[in-house]
Amino acid sequence: MTTFSLLHLSGLPIFEQLQLEEALLRADEGNWCLINSGVPPAIVMGISAKPEELLDLPRVQQDNIPVIKRFSGGGTVYVDGQTLFVSFICNSKELNVPTYPRSILEWTEKIYKPTFPTFEIQENDYVFGEKKFGGNAQYIKKDRWLHHTSFLWDFDAEKMNYLHLPKRRPAYREERDHDEFLCRLRDYFPSQEHVIDKIKDQLSQSFEVNCVTLEETLPILSRPHRKGTKLL
Repeated sequence: MTTFSLLHLSGLPIFEQLQLEEALLRADEGNWCLINSGVPPAIVMGISAKPEELLDLPRVQQDNIPVIKRFSGGGTVYVDGQTLFVSFICNSKELNVPTYPRSILEWTEKIYKPTFPTFEIQENDYVFGEKKFGGNAQYIKKDRWLHHTSFLWDFDAEKMNYLHLPKRRPAYREERDHDEFLCRLRDYFPSQEHVIDKIKDQLSQSFEVNCVTLEETLPILSRPHRKGTKLL
């Protein structure tokens, strides 16, 4: 049976999480699942994103919100203590998942279906009906890939105004603003812990899972590897 190392974090800043994910992707050969929640506020952008086009920069600077460019693609998100992160870093051959974005997305659908029975994939998003509750980004490296998701347990609509409506956006979004386009998992589930336990349970049913600590994982950060995660 394929083995996953499970690292369940709490409160690790998203910048440090992304640095760790990049090290696990580039400098390790195992299959990993990372779960993190309770992070300090930040804005995370895809590697090719332009802050001047996507952010209300005066407001971001006034409120002293860190802006991070991750090493993967994808859209721009505001994250805070109400965001739940789940990331998979995997070997394609071990999971028999082709290194194509859609194939990876469909693999995650099988993992998440027992937790979110009525959810669907709209373009690259996880949705209930026409409302988004999870955004995804990926990085593919030969026979190894990463898929990370930010789930909206809750959000403050006012904080979403740090973000401009992007020029390129999913067709299903149409012209809806953040409050009309997004939904909150808290309206569907009793607690974040409930969601996390369901995801862990599904992972354990499909794979051999070894729980590891952050302290056990940190030495991988010092291995030589390319580093694309940046604090702007």
